[in-house]
Amino acid sequence: MPFVINKMFAKEKTRAFLHLVKELGYTQKEAQRMIAKGRLLVDGEPILKSSYELAGDFELIEFEPVSKGLKPTFVEKDFVVFDKPSGVLIHPQNRHTSYSLIDELKSQFGKDANITHRIDQETSGLVLCATNKESERDIKMMFQERDMQKKYIALVHGEFKSDMVVEEPLLRAEDESAIVRMVVKVDERGKASKTTFKPLHYFDETDTTLVECMPHTGRQHQIRVHLFHVKHPIVGDPIYGQSEENIVKFLDRELSKEQRVKLSGASRLLLHASELNFELYGKEYSVVSNVDFQTICREYM
Repeated sequence: MPFVINKMFAKEKTRAFLHLVKELGYTQKEAQRMIAKGRLLVDGEPILKSSYELAGDFELIEFEPVSKGLKPTFVEKDFVVFDKPSGVLIHPQNRHTSYSLIDELKSQFGKDANITHRIDQETSGLVLCATNKESERDIKMMFQERDMQKKYIALVHGEFKSDMVVEEPLLRAEDESAIVRMVVKVDERGKASKTTFKPLHYFDETDTTLVECMPHTGRQHQIRVHLFHVKHPIVGDPIYGQSEENIVKFLDRELSKEQRVKLSGASRLLLHASELNFELYGKEYSVVSNVDFQTICREYM
């Protein structure tokens, strides 16, 4: 378990966040964040005020990464790229999460290494990670300024016949029932979004098409929603294209593998982050996934 409870002792009465900074080496931001998340305990109770004066015994819930042996596919001094398997979280959902990609990154490259962007848990593929604070800041700025070109491959239902650019604004659905508030929808009140699609191969026997997807903006679920909007939902998508009843069953983990295959076509979302192109510190990079995505599609359908 990455989060462990460590017993500590404060010799002299000190403000909580100062003790974490001076005695344990956390930055002020990290210390205040840990306290705000309830990870500092006195007599088993969380201390939520940074100004609380520590003295004597206390406990601290700390992240201690555990590796499962996943190696990065591309390594440079300032960044690395992992080819994330489907099912692996980027970050822990809570302190009971047993494993996520941040475990591998920090266990192999140290506590200052950090992940610079996200892909969904079921989406597989390339994740760019910084190995130090400076490159983390610069890479995140690259994403913010849209200087990063990302490509995905998706297997979609139906025959996707020609290249297409979808420019539909996306909005998080706040006016629906609570269970589907996580769903994003096309809505004129939403944020501008743009995705370019290019069909790669049509499979007549399954009536599915392998499609290259290039998002020009970085909205949540953008590729999934745009493909659903043009009536080519991704094979295996348990949200877009499904009834609310079945969405609830999926979220409550009550949908069997067989039911999911019958409803959506596959037991996982068949979306893969396949390529990253960018320039960093005067050098151009093109990182391509070495995963055989077509073979993966056949395995999960």
